[in-house]
Amino acid sequence: MKVLITGGAGFIGSTIASACLDQGIEPVIVDDFSTGRREFTQGRVCYEGDICDGPLIDRIFAEHPDIEATVCCAAKIVVPESVAEPLYYYTENVAKGLALLGHLLRNGCHRVLFSSSAAIYESGLGITECAPLNPLSPYARTKAVFENALEDITGGSALRAISLRYFNPIGADPKMRSGLQVMKPTHALGVMIDKFHAGQPYPVTGTDWETRDGTGIRDYVHVWDLARAHTAALRAFDTIVPVSGDTYRVINLGSGTGTTVLELIKAFENVTGQPMPTQLTGRRPGDTAGAYPDITLADTLLDWRPELSVEQGIADSLAWYTQRETILRGADE
Repeated sequence: MKVLITGGAGFIGSTIASACLDQGIEPVIVDDFSTGRREFTQGRVCYEGDICDGPLIDRIFAEHPDIEATVCCAAKIVVPESVAEPLYYYTENVAKGLALLGHLLRNGCHRVLFSSSAAIYESGLGITECAPLNPLSPYARTKAVFENALEDITGGSALRAISLRYFNPIGADPKMRSGLQVMKPTHALGVMIDKFHAGQPYPVTGTDWETRDGTGIRDYVHVWDLARAHTAALRAFDTIVPVSGDTYRVINLGSGTGTTVLELIKAFENVTGQPMPTQLTGRRPGDTAGAYPDITLADTLLDWRPELSVEQGIADSLAWYTQRETILRGADE
């Protein structure tokens, strides 16, 4: 089996490509390297360019006519940047994605696996795929808009699609072939690692939420588990969205239980064997208690459930942190 992976030089896309290789699926990567890393594509078939470049996509399929499906990971994902530059995000995540779908249809590639986001949901605990949507940032809205487009397009063309929705990937490829390439991450675990190495306390924003321990709850899933879910969806694609049946499906991925801030700190301390100083503060404007998804459908349709713990995700993130600058040439740029 051969698949096209857009954004295959990024954190998620490169890890999916590694999982594909390990399972005998040949990835063909296309990436513009605006955020992806060339180091993550070494030894892999890779084309540099934009997903909306029709002649490039045509050339890829001319040279690889046996591509059976496309995994769509190319996207801009920084929420504050999306607030500051919404037109840029709609261009990159929606307009270019729609152009890609046209190129795929023209080349007879009718299977699309979309790497989406659970950020399009309203906050809640145990969110199912039928839950109301309420994307709160331009980034999240571009994901929701593209999903709506996928549903419409699959209903009126030969295209069939699966959207995988998930929140916060952590960890790295267990073989350290790739990991988070951002030098100054803004997500919770990345900030915690930076605070730990700097000897600074980690801020806990709000301790009176309606959760297990009063702190906010988020969903973390190991990036390798996410990659396994993508390969499982590729293998089961024609069963999940058969040619003569539902042409579009949505599947949640995640832990199924969520992790509170205090639980994340405790897991971090278990891995490092050292205390993690904290600074308790009040709720920030716009914060919510948090959310995590129900993953029953992933178990049913993909025979998938997370195998790697939050502790393993932390350990692999720390391992990647120590090797990142060696693996990523010019990492300080």
